[in-house]
Amino acid sequence: MPVLSRSPRVAGRRTPDRPRPGRRACGPLVFAIALPAALLVGCSADPPSTPPPSDPASDPTPVAADAARDELAALAAAAQDRHLVARYTFSRGGEPDRTIVVTSAEDGTWRVDVPGGALGGAADVSLAATADGLFQCALPSAARPQAASCVRLGDRDDTIPRRFDPRVQHPFTDWLDVLTDRRAPLSVSPAQPPKGVAGTCYAVETTSASLNAPLDVGIYCYDQDGTPTAVRTEHGTLTLAGPPAPAPPTVQLAGPVVDGEPLGTASPPPPEPSGSPSTATQ
Repeated sequence: MPVLSRSPRVAGRRTPDRPRPGRRACGPLVFAIALPAALLVGCSADPPSTPPPSDPASDPTPVAADAARDELAALAAAAQDRHLVARYTFSRGGEPDRTIVVTSAEDGTWRVDVPGGALGGAADVSLAATADGLFQCALPSAARPQAASCVRLGDRDDTIPRRFDPRVQHPFTDWLDVLTDRRAPLSVSPAQPPKGVAGTCYAVETTSASLNAPLDVGIYCYDQDGTPTAVRTEHGTLTLAGPPAPAPPTVQLAGPVVDGEPLGTASPPPPEPSGSPSTATQ
């Protein structure tokens, strides 16, 4: 039986080469010569490289802002653990300076004495938070010569109603919670210390459009041990007046607790005019 032989190769013919892996087929060479150079871009072996991502170091603003926020949060946390008795000068345009006494006791209770803190500046008050609650104490003053007495405002962590709130106690109490909370809507940047103020200062702004801002925007300054050295807001400026003294084990209220109404911050209404004097009988 005859053996079938393979088909002979035709002389002068080649099987077309397949494109090699990683190489693109560009068509006959004659076309490549005739086409403009701009059309040969699609025949290159590698696609254009992706531009490298931007270097964070080229825009240091977000990094600096995060660093300032972290630094302020750490100082505010140290302030929460700082127990002392300190005097602060409170100044506000058009008013005489006043001395605010801040007591942060070892057991976490606190007291802030505020001369001129009620009745439009005519009465002195003391705000205190103890294990029994939050209190306002009326102190003896020219407008109120009676002995000191205290009224309970609520539980220890309650918010002081605005009509009774002199606001100077916040930088030493609840605003520290806001400054340590990284979720709080705050923008923080380094700031120059006001004249005569020691410590490190930060400009703090709120980024929320809410009418109830978590704290007052302004300049907040701290020593490295967490002692607040100055706070400047629209309400006024608090400046540390001297070295702090050691803290007591706990705070004491300025007077006994009584039933009554707290003193408001607003000036009392003027007294009603008395009637016209009677005309003498002629």
